[in-house]
Amino acid sequence: MNKRAIKILLAKAGMDNQDKEIRILARGLREQGGMDVIYTGLYCSLEEIAATALREAVDLVGLFVHNGSHLDLYPRLHELLVAQNVGHVPVFGGGLIPERHRQELKAQGAVTEIFGPGTSTGSIIAWINQVLTAGEGGEIV
Repeated sequence: MNKRAIKILLAKAGMDNQDKEIRILARGLREQGGMDVIYTGLYCSLEEIAATALREAVDLVGLFVHNGSHLDLYPRLHELLVAQNVGHVPVFGGGLIPERHRQELKAQGAVTEIFGPGTSTGSIIAWINQVLTAGEGGEIV
């Protein structure tokens, strides 16, 4: 059985231009977690993010929101992923998102988990490894 690295798409949507946290996470996932990370860069549309998730056949999508639009962005991204037949791909997120909104988004099925400021890269790697199991194309390392 071929072993392959976990493949993660990290994204920022719309006019949200705070990307220091996501760039640090991308580096940590690569260096500490041995993961294959694709970062879309700033100012992507949700449609671009969903299309990239499909094209790159990612195992997870991470959408980080710092502009207060989380209640709109996560559900819409989920709809677009479902429309692209990749609705099974877990979505996680990060940002300054109130706990009640985190629970609401999880209950809607729009996200699997949301990490707040200060969450260690190691904790996120452990969560990713826990969530993912062997997938198509070989055993995930």
